[in-house]
Formats: sequence, structure tokens, C-alpha cells
Amino acid sequence: MDIDWRLTPGLTPYPQALAEMEARVAGILGGTAPECLWFLEHPPLYTAGTSAKPQDLLRPEAFPVFESRRGGEYTYHGPGQRIVYAMLNLNQRGRDVRAYVWKLEEWVIHTLDHFNIRGERRAGRVGVWVVRPDKPPLPDGTPAEDKIAAIGVRIRRWVSFHGLSLNVEPDLSHYSGIVPCGVAQHGVTSLVDLGLPVTMADVDAALKESFQAVFGNMA
Repeated sequence: MDIDWRLTPGLTPYPQALAEMEARVAGILGGTAPECLWFLEHPPLYTAGTSAKPQDLLRPEAFPVFESRRGGEYTYHGPGQRIVYAMLNLNQRGRDVRAYVWKLEEWVIHTLDHFNIRGERRAGRVGVWVVRPDKPPLPDGTPAEDKIAAIGVRIRRWVSFHGLSLNVEPDLSHYSGIVPCGVAQHGVTSLVDLGLPVTMADVDAALKESFQAVFGNMA
């Protein structure tokens, strides 16, 4: 299956991204456009998924807030964060939303492996986490851990859109305006915050290489 790998430089306004995703999904469903993996960055903003709780928006005045029909709760997008919007035809890749989310997480985990970072899943929490032995343990004695990648998807007639965000070097203080993904007891991190002087181009190369490893001959 051919995939359109698209990279947009600069900062893409969120409404523009939504409109372009809608158009591509319609094209895939109509058989007039190929699948697409769209790499971009957004200006600072918050998005509310379908499970977002109003009390988790702590500082609504900080940045623009957009309603999103993807799954999940509140999340932050901004410069230094690699967004990948995945518009894939699950009619041909398996009609299993849970398996698809697992593969997106696995894609991030394989990508982090390129930088010797161990990304992990946590039961009941969608996304990818890293253990932080350099931070004080939690009150219950378990190791501190931070979220490095968020996953939020929407499916229309088994074509996916939205996707994942991986923190490369965003301003982590911007997360203070929300309870990220509804999880208050853990923090957020980035590759640079973990001490890795990587660039967005480094991460893009790792993402492209890792995609094949996870999605196999379906890519």
C-alpha cells in the first residue's frame, strides 16, 4: 500500500490541520487519495478530546482551546513537539481499534529505542511513558514516571485520523494549564529534557525507519 509521507515546516494552525485531515479521509474513503502520514508542528494550544473533563482545563486563558473529536482528554500541542497525523485505511490493515492504538504506541517505543530510551505502556493509560529514577519516588514508593508521547485517534468508516504527539523539545511549562490526559500524579518529559540533544530531523528519521518495523509489509 502506497503511503503519502508529508512533512509541513513551520507551525500549522489547528483548524487548518483538521480541515486537511477531513479532506484526506474523504479522499481515502472515496478511493481518490492514498493513505497519509503527516508530520507537522502546531503553535501553542490545548485540545479537548471526547473524554475531556472541564475541571482538567486549569488555565483556559493560557492558549487557544480547541474541541477535538479524537479520543482522549486534554492535551497540549506546541513548537518542539512532533505531531504525526496518521490517515490509514484500517479496512485493509485490520478493523481493530485497540490493536491500532497499540501499534501507534509500539511505533513510538521503537522510535525511542533509536535514542536508547525505554518507552513503556501503562495499564489504563494510553500513550508512552518513561521511568524517571532521577526524580523522587511517588508517595506509594513506586518510581516516578513521565509521559513522553500522547495518542489520540478517531475512526470514520475504518479510516483513521489524528494520531500521536512525541515531545522532542517543547516548552514543558505549557502543560501547567491542563491536567494532561487526565493524569495528575505523573509529569511530562521530552527527549531533550531527558538529556538527549536530538533534532526534529533525527526524530523524523527514526519514526520513518520504525514505522516499517511495526506495521510490516502493510506499510
